[in-house]
Amino acid sequence: MKKALRIGAASVAIAAVATVGAVFNLGHTDDYDFAVSPYVQTAVLKQGATGGEVKELQRRLKQWGYYSGSVDGVYGPQTVEAVKYFQRKNGLTVDGIAGRSTFAALGMNDSVKVLDNQGSSNKNQSSSNYTSSDLYLLAKTIYAEARGESYTGQVAVGAVILNRVKSSAFPNTIAGVVYQKGAFTAVSDGQINLEPDNTAKNAAQDALNGWDPTYGCIYYYNPAVATSSWIFSRKTVTTIGKHVFAV
Repeated sequence: MKKALRIGAASVAIAAVATVGAVFNLGHTDDYDFAVSPYVQTAVLKQGATGGEVKELQRRLKQWGYYSGSVDGVYGPQTVEAVKYFQRKNGLTVDGIAGRSTFAALGMNDSVKVLDNQGSSNKNQSSSNYTSSDLYLLAKTIYAEARGESYTGQVAVGAVILNRVKSSAFPNTIAGVVYQKGAFTAVSDGQINLEPDNTAKNAAQDALNGWDPTYGCIYYYNPAVATSSWIFSRKTVTTIGKHVFAV
């Protein structure tokens, strides 16, 4: 399977950084341009970092009582202190930087995987394998299927689509997966044609750059409305918002 990147000159810089470490597009702006991935960041998080992975870090710290600030995706002084507090309580090096040990203690296993595989060019260059059209279609699907979900939940839907692309059991392109007969309700009811908002666009980019909150799932469903008994037989990996993610 060969997919060529045509996302613009900025992608050259992204690919260069990717040879050093895994990257995430974690800086989000309101004026999002599909042709340019505006911010590149490694999976190690420290003061000044922004984006989806920072939000997940803050969410977990807040859930466990270590952080009382806003889950805004900005790694500021309050987040640094919360990380230090967590590290101190869990016998980790107290430096305010979220690296492998801190991710592992927080259960952020996907971030651990990224750090463990920084030398893998396939992992590091995941975004560079797709075109701007792929990115746009992924954003449209995320918006149509999950616009009422949290940001992490929207990234998760994008990740499922990409996991299907990688699986031999599904078509090997984003378009093939999305338009596979009966695969997505949004295609059947026409919502796939809605224009995605900036949140969905950013979520699509984060998914393309390697963030997978589902840990490899290839199915998701809303148990409140699902009618197929078969889907309930799949092994549940995690639940994010109204969606159950399974393999």
